[in-house]
Amino acid sequence: MLTRRTLLKSSAATGLTLAVGGLAAPAIARGARIRVGYVTPQSGPLAAFAEADRFILDGFAATEVGANFEVIVKDSQSNPNRAAEVAQELIVDEEIDLMLVASTPETTNPVTTTCENEEIPCISTVAPWQPWFIGQQGNPGDPGSWRPFNYAYHFFWGLEDVIAVFTNMWGQLDTNKSVGALFPNDGDGNAWGDPNVGFPPVLAQQGYSLTDTGRYQNLTDDFTAQINAFKRANVDIVTGVVIPPDFTTFWTQAKQQGFTPKAASIGKAILFPQAVEALGDTGHNLSSEVWWSPTHPFSSSLNGMSSGDLATGFTAATGRQWTQPIGFVHALFEVAADVMGRVSDSGDPDAVSEAIAATDLNTIVGPLSWNGAGLPPFAAANVAKTPLVGGQWRLRDGGGYDLVIVDNTTAPDVPTGGMMEAIIA
Repeated sequence: MLTRRTLLKSSAATGLTLAVGGLAAPAIARGARIRVGYVTPQSGPLAAFAEADRFILDGFAATEVGANFEVIVKDSQSNPNRAAEVAQELIVDEEIDLMLVASTPETTNPVTTTCENEEIPCISTVAPWQPWFIGQQGNPGDPGSWRPFNYAYHFFWGLEDVIAVFTNMWGQLDTNKSVGALFPNDGDGNAWGDPNVGFPPVLAQQGYSLTDTGRYQNLTDDFTAQINAFKRANVDIVTGVVIPPDFTTFWTQAKQQGFTPKAASIGKAILFPQAVEALGDTGHNLSSEVWWSPTHPFSSSLNGMSSGDLATGFTAATGRQWTQPIGFVHALFEVAADVMGRVSDSGDPDAVSEAIAATDLNTIVGPLSWNGAGLPPFAAANVAKTPLVGGQWRLRDGGGYDLVIVDNTTAPDVPTGGMMEAIIA
């Protein structure tokens, strides 16, 4: 099969690479037009993750370095098959030099796999690293068969981090340590519920009991079976990784059926203020992981903006409350600019891949370096970890919610704004 990569190798062999004064110069310094593909779920049930895309893209284009980039945006429509399809279009039809992709394994994984097959450099984020890395292996159940990627690089936190954050928050409350799980049949749900790398072994080690009714399909309209199982187990804590419409359905039905746990720490679904506001007053003291916030002590390598400045700028531009993906989408373009500032030929996939691997950059989501820190050897070359803390949504006087950081045990540099509080029926 003749791929774009094969053609690039052929061109390089005939000496078509560019240089200035006989010496290679960074592509950006030469004013080269760098073509970048960007895939996110801009429509469908995951669309909230892409809410800040236009704001970030406009801001990137306004920077001095951004003028060298042509960013071609594609909507995955929250569909993995569509994500793979548009990734192929970007590679073959648009002839991109670099792929950027964000937002849940349903988006990151098919795009990354396509790039790896086509030997196109790819940087991804906003998916825990285990479902990203393990979920793309030929045999996810056989660690001995797992292999690193040659062109794919990812930055985010891992399941070990979210488990630590959630259990640290629960430890601030008086509970019976009985946990009910909502794990869907998707990349995140299967990873979070995995008996080896997910929540079950860690919870058992820490003395928690776990009620897991099995994998359900996304966009389920009836959670009665889960609610009844949680009642029978006298569950004090609910956790899971749920898409926003499903948690709204679950929480509404739980309240109707008289089930209110002391804590509900939910990944994905309640990252966004709109999702919590849809619950009315019943969203008070719901908790989740916090990957980025206006109080995170980091700033942009592109424009020097602090986390607080970026969040304020988003609200001023859109009239909407800040959301966590803002920082990570911004960081994607920080890394892209930094990488392309260190390669002489943006069309050389091997050189771009090597530059990504050598990244050592302070970004708005924290320091990024693919140095293997905090990772098992099999993922060390392809994953860079970012800090994670825990927060609770607090109802404001007059309506609306604020996300208050209540635990920073795993990232002490990020300040807290309060302590964990129990949900009251």
